[in-house]
Amino acid sequence: MSPWQLVVVLLLAVALAGCSSQPSYSPAHSGRSKTKSPHSRITGSWYRVKKGDSLWSISWRAGIDYRTLARWNGLRSPYTIYPGQKLRLTPPPRSTTSKRAQRTRKGSARSQTSTRKPKTSARKSVAGHRLRWTWPIRGTLVSRFSYSDPDRDGVEIAGKRGQKVVAAESGTVVYSGSGLIGYGQLIIIKHNNEFLSAYGHNSRLLVKEGQKVKRGQQISNLGTDSSGRAVLHFEIRRYGKPVDPLRYLPKG
Repeated sequence: MSPWQLVVVLLLAVALAGCSSQPSYSPAHSGRSKTKSPHSRITGSWYRVKKGDSLWSISWRAGIDYRTLARWNGLRSPYTIYPGQKLRLTPPPRSTTSKRAQRTRKGSARSQTSTRKPKTSARKSVAGHRLRWTWPIRGTLVSRFSYSDPDRDGVEIAGKRGQKVVAAESGTVVYSGSGLIGYGQLIIIKHNNEFLSAYGHNSRLLVKEGQKVKRGQQISNLGTDSSGRAVLHFEIRRYGKPVDPLRYLPKG
């Protein structure tokens, strides 16, 4: 065999090897269909409240921490809103901030500076990681989270219709309903001041807003998505922003 023939054979071998390798996930399961708008996201500077809205559902759709949204709009717990009300989705101009609020913040900052102890901020930063997450359902992971693709703001786990869905960690149910387009029947659980989790595409909701749930407690039965697949859409959000659930769920 001549040197030129040997080169051709090697190139063919490399090409065939490349064709035979398969990705971890089939393109058919890489995410939601791009022909549909998966979630009813909110953009812009203002939002007019509609019937059935809550501060939780609006903050979820806008990707804003609920406490931040409440502060921007001068709302206090229990965060009552009403249809027709306009909510600010961006920070208010500094000129509209009252002098009293400015003095309060300055005084609070001085107090924190004078009383701050070493490693306090470090303790707060790891508080969320003390949560003991568990998988919300037994099944097959068919879609991963992506920071670069807003349509993949969680993971999708395939199972069987009617299958038991459990709370991934203990907390309080802050949303239970079907008012958020793209999620089907949805449950959102607040675990602490840092983390929320969401469970979409349910066939039956077993918990109500305000109800406390335990880690591993059944909260719903699995339903199907708009394509008819029995998949659970699961999200974890930190300070209102989606994060990769696989960073928190146990391995294996």
